[in-house]
Amino acid sequence: MKVSIDLLMSQSGVKFGTSGARGLAADMNDFVCFAYTLGFLQYVAREIVSGSENNRVAAAYDLRESSPRIARAVRKAVSYAGWKPIDCKTIPTPALALYGISEKIPAIMVTGSHIPEDRNGIKFHLPDGEILKKDETGIRQQTVEIPDDLFDSNKMLKSAESGVSAETDNGKAKQYYLDRFLRAFPSGFLTGFRIGFYEHSAAGRDLLYELYTALGATVTRLGRSETFIAVDTEAVRDEDQALARQWATGHSENPPFDAILSTDGDGDRPLLFDEHGEWIRGDVAGILTSRFLLADCVVTPVSSSTALERSGWFKKIVRTKIGSPYVIEAMRNMVLEGYKRVAGYEANGGFLTANSILLDEEESKRPLSPLPTRDPAIVHIATLRYAKDAGVPLSEMVHYLPRRVVMSDRLQNFPTELAQQKIEELVSGGEEMIQLVFAAFGELQTIDQTDGIRMMFGDQDIVHLRSSGNAPELRCYTEADTKERATSLLYQTMTILDTWRRRFQHDSYPYQQ
Repeated sequence: MKVSIDLLMSQSGVKFGTSGARGLAADMNDFVCFAYTLGFLQYVAREIVSGSENNRVAAAYDLRESSPRIARAVRKAVSYAGWKPIDCKTIPTPALALYGISEKIPAIMVTGSHIPEDRNGIKFHLPDGEILKKDETGIRQQTVEIPDDLFDSNKMLKSAESGVSAETDNGKAKQYYLDRFLRAFPSGFLTGFRIGFYEHSAAGRDLLYELYTALGATVTRLGRSETFIAVDTEAVRDEDQALARQWATGHSENPPFDAILSTDGDGDRPLLFDEHGEWIRGDVAGILTSRFLLADCVVTPVSSSTALERSGWFKKIVRTKIGSPYVIEAMRNMVLEGYKRVAGYEANGGFLTANSILLDEEESKRPLSPLPTRDPAIVHIATLRYAKDAGVPLSEMVHYLPRRVVMSDRLQNFPTELAQQKIEELVSGGEEMIQLVFAAFGELQTIDQTDGIRMMFGDQDIVHLRSSGNAPELRCYTEADTKERATSLLYQTMTILDTWRRRFQHDSYPYQQ
């Protein structure tokens, strides 16, 4: 049976999000996952590298319930395509990516990242890192041949066909990741730090515990869960913030912490709370991490805080669309332009490096090797050490930056088509339409259409709207000089967005602005 990947994406509802395909777990049946894997490998073999030269493919998965089943379908497709699947089991995405880069082989991660458990996804990595947008287009253009007799009427692998022999990586992916940091940082780099580590259901919970302990920190494991918890490092749940504050109070069973650390589900985005249990936003931590690495060029999406520019710390700053593929592509361009310490980060905190960076010429024996995919560990380590070197607690580090506060939220179950329609109405309506809808926000100063619509009003208040690429959500980011103002902007904007959604769902709902 011949299957067009582009047509299958339209029909199945499982579409490309960030660095791969995402959709409802129920829609990600074995047939769909098998086909997408074939499309990816066919693209790799035709456009990137011949499968006969190095025909291994690394695969791993997160801890959500549907992931092991999807991973089996992925490994089956790898084997069917004539490649050798390497089973890395449950490891975080950056560890799998680093293994693929080190071994010069493709890698496939089954994960829905931070989205709810009823959804899942597949992230594709080329031998040199994440797929970019041009690669997504190339994969969509593939037509693959799938045998008719592998799947049952529900498009699941028949029981006799579901098994596939796969080599294990023998712990190499884990060791590559540990070695990247242990070789770059001096022995005992985190000695004296007391870390509370919120494990929940993160794929990297055991690996990061081992890393921080090996670097000398005293780590207390907190909140381990055997059921999947959708932790979003950009729109942090109220219950996660409450837990962090509770742990930070230093009850008798826990010592006081210098920080409480965590990640999202697949372990590629950091979650960082100070010694009081207060959340430090990812784009704030990204600036501090870039400064710690003495970056000469920083790449980040338009949604990140403008404190980056106001800091005056960096020679070159590049703004992109939201999504690691855009950040990675821009970082590569900056390396070609001659920048030697190129770093990138997203508002969700995921941090990327494009060059080998020597951290300390006197103490470090080896540079930190480049990792052009989101990683949380460097953010955790860098912010802790930066605070210690400055002689202040983590809570005071934010005062090193110009006072800009970013708030964000998302309206779930917001149809993608409606989100795109409303943003287009604002763009096409121009200043007159925007001033009508956001009359309470002051005079419109500028409009940025890099990704969605980003509007700056008087006093440099910012409201940014964009449709999520991963789920039917409309995301909102606000920025102002004070938390109170940013919060007010967010509340007012979310009320407007909710009005849009309710009017769409109920034609009789009276539209009032």
